Amino acid sequence: MTSLTADRSLLRSPDFLRLWTGSTASGLATWALPFVLGLAIVEGGMSAGEAGLALAARTLGFVLAMPVGGVLADRSGPRRMIRLASLTAALGLLPILASIAGLGGVVAAIVGAGIAGFGQGACRTAYQALFPRIVPDTQRQAGNALLTISVRVSTFAGPALATWAALQFGVASTLYAIAGMWVVSAFLPPWPVSSSSGKRPEALSPGRFVAELSEGLQEARRHPWFTAGLAALTVVIAFGYSVTSIVLPLVSEARYGGPQLLTASVTSYTLGALFGAFVIARWKPQSIGWWALGGLTLYGFVPFGLLVPGSMAVPIAAFFMAGLGIELFNVPWFTAIQREIPAERLARVSAIDFLCSYGLAPVSLALIAPLIGTFGTGPVLITSGLLCCCVPAMAMLTRGTRRFRNRG
Repeated sequence: MTSLTADRSLLRSPDFLRLWTGSTASGLATWALPFVLGLAIVEGGMSAGEAGLALAARTLGFVLAMPVGGVLADRSGPRRMIRLASLTAALGLLPILASIAGLGGVVAAIVGAGIAGFGQGACRTAYQALFPRIVPDTQRQAGNALLTISVRVSTFAGPALATWAALQFGVASTLYAIAGMWVVSAFLPPWPVSSSSGKRPEALSPGRFVAELSEGLQEARRHPWFTAGLAALTVVIAFGYSVTSIVLPLVSEARYGGPQLLTASVTSYTLGALFGAFVIARWKPQSIGWWALGGLTLYGFVPFGLLVPGSMAVPIAAFFMAGLGIELFNVPWFTAIQREIPAERLARVSAIDFLCSYGLAPVSLALIAPLIGTFGTGPVLITSGLLCCCVPAMAMLTRGTRRFRNRG
């Protein structure tokens, strides 16, 4: 089957379209919530301090949900976990609404945001585990590319749509709309034929939870290409994403007196990621793992680009290349995990993937500002650029990374 035929076949598949729509709804809801909480400050329904605490609780809930959601999804099936997690995320909005209405105060906002974040985190790993049960192996690379396109559109359009809706209809109405998206995520995706093995799992005691999570860790260690690729991804996010998240706004303000560079760079990154997703949807090189890790090295251009004074063209081009490279990595990476990891452990391994790569990002964000204060912006950017370029390249030396397989 050619890639073009696979694309068209997927777009004609009701099951895939339901899965894609549910995943997109959950992505829009996830990315919209932080911006709605920010707009609640403008409306006077929440103070800046309260919104900050709520966002921190949301992030904590998101991170804590990764291992819990992974274990539960493997025990009961990812489709059940999607329903439970989506409804949890929707219910978490109710205490936030109460807080905005003057009931429950900041405690209600914090509790609600934590519950919503927990549902968001658990839902993400469950969608990753459900995907290979719906999409055949020959179509997974194209399908993952279509899903990542929806993620990029969600990260770009979610905040914009949330801002527009909040300004037009108010924060409370927008929160109800976000809850509606979570209901779509809960009930729209299809149920796989083999969603239940018929075997009743043991009761989930704390000891059993640790044992099952350890099984996921053992499975991850069985795949050298996975541990090497995850280490490379974690370094790029810690020293690439985090540095630019802190430095980019500072450079934009210092050099151009406003958010011009920030806005243009984020837009360029999104366009690069969309282009990369379209490319990798149809391109299947023999050494796809090396190409993917090579794409990850492109993020190193971003810290180096921010060192170049004068024209905005250099950092904007660097962000485009970074977006292109991250999708050249993401799509083969997710496809390989879905292919190589047994279905009964896939959610736990996906949880480890997200927890190590994105879950540790808040730690690096907290450390970047002190490092810049101690060593200066230039040395931190140079070090970050070198790490982003060198660590993925070094990962290519690990057995199995050439094709993201244990064999060959």
